[in-house]
Amino acid sequence: MGPALKRSANNLPRGRLRRYRPRLDTGQRAARRRSLKQDALNVPNLLTFGRIGIIPLVLWLIGRGSPRDCLWAAIVYALAALTDLVDGWLARRMNIVSILGKFLDPLADKLLVMATLIWMVPMGRIAGWAVVLLLAREISITGLRSIASSEGVVIAASEGGKSKTALQMVGILCLIIGYPYHLSLGFMDLGWVDLVPVGRALVYISLVFSVTSAVSYIGLFAEAVEAKQKRRSLP
Repeated sequence: MGPALKRSANNLPRGRLRRYRPRLDTGQRAARRRSLKQDALNVPNLLTFGRIGIIPLVLWLIGRGSPRDCLWAAIVYALAALTDLVDGWLARRMNIVSILGKFLDPLADKLLVMATLIWMVPMGRIAGWAVVLLLAREISITGLRSIASSEGVVIAASEGGKSKTALQMVGILCLIIGYPYHLSLGFMDLGWVDLVPVGRALVYISLVFSVTSAVSYIGLFAEAVEAKQKRRSLP
């Protein structure tokens, strides 16, 4: 922009300056809306939306509190957790991995886990401090991954993170069931087993993996950022 044009632009009212900003034309906006709608309506993302939508049903069944309701809540929770495996497999199988799916899939998992745990704190099935630690860890690592992604750094899930997720899923199922049941393994009679202490122990063990995996993620992030800065400083 030449000096004369700059002066004329500076003399324009503020409202008229907006005309010089680039805008998407109607076709580009329509294409963007169509793309987002197509992403939202593909089968893997619909399963993810279903996993989010089923959370109130799980909480309502847990809140009713009867053994039958809690058993149904555990079944619904298990089915919701299975959709996490199914939608990822379908997305890869159908070659429709989308940005929306990458955002929604981990969000749905965290909402399902954290909403269920928070709901069971006043019921006495899990200690509040454990849920606070898990929430702090998830929020911190999610923020760290977002920063890493903006810097072009991809932090893959560690073995500790995968172990944490598996322990949490089984532990939460035990907590949801919430009542003693008569169990047997083949010919071995285990008698009446209270699953709440079992679930609580599994969630507490998952806390150890949560902390260690968080430390691992922070270390990987620091190494990746340092390596990127060194590459930038090279002539």
